[in-house]
Amino acid sequence: MKHLIDPTDLTKKETDQIIALAGDMIANKEKYRESQRYGKLATLFYEPSTRTRLSFTSAMMELGGKVLGFSDAKNSSVAKGETVQDTVRVVGAFADVIAMRHNLEGAPLAAAQVSPVPIINAGDGSHSHPTQTLTDLLTIFRELGHIDGITIGFCGDLKFGRTVHSLIKALSRYEDINVVLIAPEELRLPDYIKQDVCDCKSLTFREVSTIEEAIGDLDVLYMTRVQKERFLDEDEFDRVKDSFVLDKEKMKLAKPKMAVLHPLPRVNEILPEVDSDHRAAYFRQVENGKFVRMALITKLLEWRDNPAHAMPVHKGVFEDASLLCHNRKCISCHEPLPHLFKKGADGVVRCCYCDAKV
Repeated sequence: MKHLIDPTDLTKKETDQIIALAGDMIANKEKYRESQRYGKLATLFYEPSTRTRLSFTSAMMELGGKVLGFSDAKNSSVAKGETVQDTVRVVGAFADVIAMRHNLEGAPLAAAQVSPVPIINAGDGSHSHPTQTLTDLLTIFRELGHIDGITIGFCGDLKFGRTVHSLIKALSRYEDINVVLIAPEELRLPDYIKQDVCDCKSLTFREVSTIEEAIGDLDVLYMTRVQKERFLDEDEFDRVKDSFVLDKEKMKLAKPKMAVLHPLPRVNEILPEVDSDHRAAYFRQVENGKFVRMALITKLLEWRDNPAHAMPVHKGVFEDASLLCHNRKCISCHEPLPHLFKKGADGVVRCCYCDAKV
């Protein structure tokens, strides 16, 4: 059975099929209006969400299906101490596909180990957000007409930004991708992501300290929020914060067809004066998310019993009860689960659930 826990769970061919189907759904809405009339989606959202939860709900309703689930774990048996795996075993008897958001990293992977239906990771802590990644890829394709060969700048919180981590993984599947990392020292991309990038021959990256240094070279600018709470020194935050705010003056330095993306919500990292610029694609990006989730639900149900679309087998994965993950945000530290780890090409052992170094 195919689940979507991490962007790399999909082959590039499968990713392209979902993007192509989403494009057809945009062009031919009536064709798909009742295509999942008898389908049921369960939304298990253990932490607050507006855009992602409503996007999934809207997607299933557009397909003619039904939606059940919860938007607050306090109103479910979770409040009584039920584990993620037990919740999924139960809900899987009522639904055809499950979309899960969880505050603990690796929770969707734990769910997929026992689920009788496809699991979609709708965001797990600061770890991964693969449906946002599919949304980003569809938006890039619709704005530029291609994905191969682009130069994309990621700006803001690159250390904790799960949308950034997921998109970089996905882009590593495409050809001639150039990545520019625009972040303060405190919020630079984690080393393990850089190592994954370096291992991919089709993707190169460089790091800069201000938007102005890179914006003229970019086809896509992917903005995220620089969070004040990530800084130990408030004076340091005050010193760097304006370097990562997009305004009209910075947009004057950009290419005429550059696309500005943002996973939303924004705070002050993109000024409202940029919204009227034709290159501001972030609200179009929101609508693309609905269609890409429609396509994903459709494909996962289509692939459910097809062995040609099984989950990938990752090399170097092993179970060792004597090893422990020390990331307190990892699901394996809170619930009884198999102690699963993976050894990378660099010899470093990481937790399979959260990617933390052991």
